[in-house]
Amino acid sequence: MTLAEARVIVEGLIFAAERPLSAKEIGEIIGLDQPAVEALVEEIRRQHMSGALAIRMVAGGYQMVTKPELAPWIEKLGRPVVHAPLSAAATETLAIIAYEQPITRAEIEQIRGVRSDSALTNLLDRGLICEVGRKEGPGRPILYGVTDKFLEHFGLRSIEELPLKSIGQ
Repeated sequence: MTLAEARVIVEGLIFAAERPLSAKEIGEIIGLDQPAVEALVEEIRRQHMSGALAIRMVAGGYQMVTKPELAPWIEKLGRPVVHAPLSAAATETLAIIAYEQPITRAEIEQIRGVRSDSALTNLLDRGLICEVGRKEGPGRPILYGVTDKFLEHFGLRSIEELPLKSIGQ
């Protein structure tokens, strides 16, 4: 396989994938090492700079997306670009989980001061959080954490890209 052929294959894989693909995954598919894949992706990214598409790094992988400035025109296709917004309760619950994970429902409710059943169900249904285990102790309550879909949704490469928490919160 030539370098030009590899570039086309990498671009096709990123375009066709339903989720972000890591350089390692791409490399395993086409038989290249991770640094070679990363170099090809960077070349593809540069070629798309003046076009409608962009490659972004989210959730530890590469994803092809339309550029944000095209959203008004894409929405006219009848395809909403953004999902229905999260409620204030769901947003607050999601932030708590993102910063405090792994965390139980009771711990979330202690921080929020209100029940969080509905918000947790909403976030689970959207795939933004998941069960990550069970806490040791009475009843072995479920522990929650964020998913790769959370990272994709917010355009984050990893959880470490979250803004720092304010002191005293």
